Amino acid sequence: MALLEFALSLPIVLTLGTLGIEIANYALINMRMSQIALNLADNISRAGEASQLALTKLRESDVNDAFQAARLQGSSYALTTRGRIVLSSLEQNSAKAQYIHWQRCLGAARYNSTYGVQGAVVTNGMGPATGVKIKAPLDSAVMFVELTYDYQPLFLNNILSGKQLHYTAAFLVRDRRDLSGTGLSADTAASTCSKYAA
Repeated sequence: MALLEFALSLPIVLTLGTLGIEIANYALINMRMSQIALNLADNISRAGEASQLALTKLRESDVNDAFQAARLQGSSYALTTRGRIVLSSLEQNSAKAQYIHWQRCLGAARYNSTYGVQGAVVTNGMGPATGVKIKAPLDSAVMFVELTYDYQPLFLNNILSGKQLHYTAAFLVRDRRDLSGTGLSADTAASTCSKYAA
């Protein structure tokens, strides 16, 4: 009798267990992607070559180092293979309009910024379609990160297959940064958004 009950209940227990593991994995990856986006925005808002005699300069190597940190954080989830990160510097131009001064990207997935490319004017700022938009103050910048990731289910391919995670994060730069020129000192190869590499 006990063996019969076990045989009847086993498929239900296995299904619930599998579903629980999949949901836990999905929640964990959502949390990790959110943390990676926040950490990148925070790191790049603090980065730069500080000097007592001049404004802080952000270098291409600073951006590449911050991207490397994101790459390492997401390595166990194949972030740079299944996803893409777009880092934008939101600033005010000479006409006091909000615009994307420069952009850098990381990842092989074919996703681009939902706000436009480098140089694009974003009249209302950047942020969710509904709610408050983020705008850069005069003579400063906001480091805006968009992370897109294609979730790969562990078991439930027919239910969660093709699920896309999208996270944004923004931090105001923490110092008086040199925003002239391209905004970045070219000390190494740039991670431009025309590159799609892991």
